[in-house]
Amino acid sequence: MRLKSARIQNYRSIKDTGLFQVENLKTIFVGPNESGKTVILQALQQLNQPSDVAEFDELRDYPRSLYNDITTKKVKSEDVEVVRGYFELEDADKELLPPEYSECIYVKYKMLNNKRYHTLENAPKEVTYGDIKNDLNRLCAHISKQFNIDNPSSTEKDPTQALQLSIGNWNDYSKIDAEKAKELKGWLEKNYSYIDEDNQKEEERYNKLHNQIAFNGKRDEVLKILSQRTPVFVLFNNYFKVKPLIHLQHLADRIDSNVLDNDKYYDYGNTCLLKLLGFSARELSNIGATASPSQNNSEALKAYRDKLDRRSYQLDAASVRLTNEIKRIWNPDPKRPEADKLVISADGQYLKVVVEDNIGVKIELDQRSEGFQWLVSFYVVFFAEAMDKHKNAILLLDEPGMSLHGLKQREFRETISRLAENNQTIYTTHSPFLVGPNELDLVRVVELKDREEGTKVHTTISSSDPAGLLPLQEALGYDLAQSLFTQQKNLVLEGITDYWYLESTAQLLREAAIKDAILDEKTALIFANSAGKVVYYATILHAQKMKVAALLDSDAAGDQAAQQEHLVHALGNKNILRTKDFCPNILKPEIEDLLRDTLITIVKDDFGVDVKSISETYPTRPIVDIFTKEISGFSKYKLAKSYVRWTRNNNANALNSDEIRAWSKLIQTINKALK
Repeated sequence: MRLKSARIQNYRSIKDTGLFQVENLKTIFVGPNESGKTVILQALQQLNQPSDVAEFDELRDYPRSLYNDITTKKVKSEDVEVVRGYFELEDADKELLPPEYSECIYVKYKMLNNKRYHTLENAPKEVTYGDIKNDLNRLCAHISKQFNIDNPSSTEKDPTQALQLSIGNWNDYSKIDAEKAKELKGWLEKNYSYIDEDNQKEEERYNKLHNQIAFNGKRDEVLKILSQRTPVFVLFNNYFKVKPLIHLQHLADRIDSNVLDNDKYYDYGNTCLLKLLGFSARELSNIGATASPSQNNSEALKAYRDKLDRRSYQLDAASVRLTNEIKRIWNPDPKRPEADKLVISADGQYLKVVVEDNIGVKIELDQRSEGFQWLVSFYVVFFAEAMDKHKNAILLLDEPGMSLHGLKQREFRETISRLAENNQTIYTTHSPFLVGPNELDLVRVVELKDREEGTKVHTTISSSDPAGLLPLQEALGYDLAQSLFTQQKNLVLEGITDYWYLESTAQLLREAAIKDAILDEKTALIFANSAGKVVYYATILHAQKMKVAALLDSDAAGDQAAQQEHLVHALGNKNILRTKDFCPNILKPEIEDLLRDTLITIVKDDFGVDVKSISETYPTRPIVDIFTKEISGFSKYKLAKSYVRWTRNNNANALNSDEIRAWSKLIQTINKALK
């Protein structure tokens, strides 16, 4: 089960974020400090938090400016919704459900008083009394008639009277819940014998009613199954640390007295480590303090030895588990042999966490890099909080890798991506190095314009606060800088959507290893934000003695840009590539026309609009023109974003032969121009 969208209301700095989308693997929240990024993660965790995480506190969590509404009883906490999540089912979930529920959306929400509720969208409609009333009345009339014939002088209640007593004050909108279903089922089964066995119509009506009454029970069972399968939300912030050396007795005393260490985050990390190991601090402390029994007491000696062995085996098992997970995503440099084997050991009153290299040399955890320490601490907290549910957990990372050097953060971005392959991940950052230039579709901008409006989340890249966009701007600027100061080839594109189409499609073709359709990996893709600005980027790059080409749409803006004297002078006509050369049958084509059929399918699936027949009627008309006319509020940005998402779930075989041919020709031309 994956979180697809969410909405947060009435929580600290948040009045209403609005509904925001969550990506399938990785979602990035960017924004300045104090904009509400951390608050969003904290609220999301409440959809299904680990057992030891505190719930909502109306005194501290309800927006301060509105708190008088609570104290004056103007607003009741049971009526205040805080967080709502929409979950998409995966194949493993669908296998457990009746077929008619396989495409439903599971919705879970939590109120300020910590009551949770859930429902289903895109699921069969719940049966109400209004749905069955007419059939029930007709069957009742038939049964009553037969009852009076068979029992002319009976003092027993007529079936109609009995039914009316059961129904009471039900209205047409009353749902047939478990209690109502039990009442109706009892009445039907008690009076079944009065149905004329030769009356097929009433027999069918009886069976229909019986199935309808049981239907909501099936829905309740679906809700129960999905509730149990809701992912646990594990929140990890940058401050949780695991100490390399833990004094067990001192930690046990602090836990028993409920007095935290000077640094509460260390104590939390340490207690999580103990939870993962399967011991309490006091238990390990007592083992360490226990003297060995006399060798003459074989029974006591065996019990003591068993305790030590159990401790050793559990420590070893945890060490292996953490080591394997960390190696999987840390991706150490093979040219630089590093200590990467984690060893957890107990010695008297001390629990030690060290890292061992391939020849057995051990160093303390705090002597490894900040990134490695962060990862160890993260996995300790993750496994402890999720326990056996770690494969069904959503990770919420608050400013991960904040202490890392900028370039190391850039590498660490890939670590997070590998982490997200197994666990859907949402993280906050204001670092440009943790936002890849090819990840802008994953970004959600968080802003706090004023306290009255509260924190807002923008799914599209827009913000009224320039500081909110700074990580994006700097990420793109950094990418351009890399092009300027390294020996790279450069292709300048009009805008970000062109970048997404080319980058994503090139990746599909590269993975498929299609001959002559593999974009040179040394080619840097630069987008200029408009056709008119292509000349500036191209001129700067050309002045640095770099190899440069430009790809322009064949619309009016592209035509005008292609004729700029400075651009022609800098690149030459051969290095100014036009989309019309790769889809000649379209009048004034744009890059979207190279994916015409695929985008039509995506629009039908994601936007609910089918333009296939219109496209076939007007085969030379640019597809963007058709989309603009047929789709209310059409956005090229949203379409490109949908395509990027589509490429993550499909391969090159999903493209048709014309599209592969066009893109192969385009990539060959790019490679040749930058040769």
